[in-house]
Amino acid sequence: MNSYDASGAAEATHTEYLQRPEGKIGYDVAGEGPLVVLVPGMGDLRSGYRFLAPALRAAGYRVACTDLRGHGDSDATFGRYGDVETAGDVSALIEKLGGSAVIVGNSLAAGAAALVAAEHPDRVTGLVLVGPFVRNPKVNALMMGVFRAMMAPLWVAASWKAYMPTLYAGQKPADFDAYRASVSASLRRPGYAKAFSLTTRQTDHAPVEARLPDVAAPVLVIMGERDPDFTDPAAEARWIGETLHAEVVMVAEAGHYPQSQQPEVVTPVVLAFLQSVLHRA
Repeated sequence: MNSYDASGAAEATHTEYLQRPEGKIGYDVAGEGPLVVLVPGMGDLRSGYRFLAPALRAAGYRVACTDLRGHGDSDATFGRYGDVETAGDVSALIEKLGGSAVIVGNSLAAGAAALVAAEHPDRVTGLVLVGPFVRNPKVNALMMGVFRAMMAPLWVAASWKAYMPTLYAGQKPADFDAYRASVSASLRRPGYAKAFSLTTRQTDHAPVEARLPDVAAPVLVIMGERDPDFTDPAAEARWIGETLHAEVVMVAEAGHYPQSQQPEVVTPVVLAFLQSVLHRA
């Protein structure tokens, strides 16, 4: 079982920082080879890639794992959160690390990754979109009101801890309880509940959808068959695949986090995509 510090980062990693106008973004980078940047979704930590990252490093890639602003080892001092802001942070990180990268983005970060590819094609070699939000879902006003009430700063840490198991529909990681505790502890630090609450309220995927026609990089879409964030996960994955001319892989017994729920399925698929994109003859 992995062990985690209070921020949720695996203890074996060394946190570095990217300076942005309103605060710092925490990340770690290790390995040698083509750059792959792993970005978690809203309410998650970069250690959500604790199974994928070591395999990518072992396969010969330089792997950077970053926290979202207001999450994990990043500061909670920012005024704005969401797809556009995350895209700016990821683009700046790639620029700092040098060269172009394959971006692996989960949930909100998938939309941000698509934005980077549309706006800075020279910095993106390929995209792996996991449980991706690249357009706003159709949600009725009552459900949205309930969700926003749940995500109020005063009780968002407890609400998210209670909600997390539903997002892991299907098979849960063996270390799920420890990981869930680390996410909850991260949210309980001063300022982080407010930052997360702002992220839930400020995130808008419309800017991403508008730029999808401008994405030219190769794309792999990975979706859990039981992802509860989508009324019909297969239909959403199919739409994204058709829109971005992407390969689509559906993962059985997985919800919103197939990279940690079914790593034995997802990791080989990602490695094959990287091989096809980065090692063409």
